[in-house]
Amino acid sequence: MVTFAELQTQARPMRWYIKLLSAVLALVFFAVLATLAIAGFLVYRIVKPQRTSTEINMQSFPGRPDAIQFSVSGNPSTREGWFFPGFRGASTIILCHGYGSSKGELLTLVSALQDHQYNVFVFDFAAHGANDGITSFGYHEADEVRSAIDVVAQRNDVNPASFGLWGYNLGAYAALREAESDNRVRALVLDSVYDLPEQMVRVGVERQGLGGFPLMIKSAEFSFQWLNHQYRGELPLSNTKRMASVAGVQKLFIEAADEPELGDVTRQIYLKAPDPKDQATIPHGNFASMDDEDKRAYENRVVSFFLLRLPPTGGAAASH
Repeated sequence: MVTFAELQTQARPMRWYIKLLSAVLALVFFAVLATLAIAGFLVYRIVKPQRTSTEINMQSFPGRPDAIQFSVSGNPSTREGWFFPGFRGASTIILCHGYGSSKGELLTLVSALQDHQYNVFVFDFAAHGANDGITSFGYHEADEVRSAIDVVAQRNDVNPASFGLWGYNLGAYAALREAESDNRVRALVLDSVYDLPEQMVRVGVERQGLGGFPLMIKSAEFSFQWLNHQYRGELPLSNTKRMASVAGVQKLFIEAADEPELGDVTRQIYLKAPDPKDQATIPHGNFASMDDEDKRAYENRVVSFFLLRLPPTGGAAASH
């Protein structure tokens, strides 16, 4: 017969293991909780970047720009864009800036296009420039691109059915997403485009130096998806059906050697994209931060593409 003392002796190791297991589970729980909290704060910082705004004297600035106010569906605030006129009745190029940038950082590219008689329009996305809000990395920014096209198309000095879009990362995603359903878009320059907005969140976490922490990227992606729950289930841009909608649209994909995170994704989207399409690799990414020599080479590449694929007058035919 087992005595009470013997039962106590046998229970002691069991209690020790239970205490250890409880401590480990508690540590894991608090580690996961801390990771979620840090990821949530990090995502907030990412989707609400520090804003920079550029003011210009519209009366004295070269190119005779007009300030145009326009509204975006579902957004109570208005946007202001700058319209730089080219040939009367010419095609219009809309420049869609990248994450953390603004329309003011694209003025040399504006001038290069306007010098070749294109109409050019630039504006700031939500959470950029003078605009409040948060970025969705392209989900609702595509609506902003649509609104910009709509307001420019109402002018009597442009071709209302012939637009080209240039975009960098955030702007590239929004441009391609808009082109899927807008047959006014005849040509696209997509610099460092990504497949899903969550990929840009991953890049943001990695650039903060936190990508190596366990579950940090997944937690940040989960937080971002929660903020944009209305877009859950959205297919990647490279999905076959989505890509089919831009068949016939002239496309130039640009990848930067010093931005491998986005360069690899851009290359994969290019491979899946339907014709007509072109590809270019450049040594340094982010037009706004390039030195003067790299900017001139970049501008020449972009202008040459549009001149060949979407001449200022009599634009190229495209169908969706």
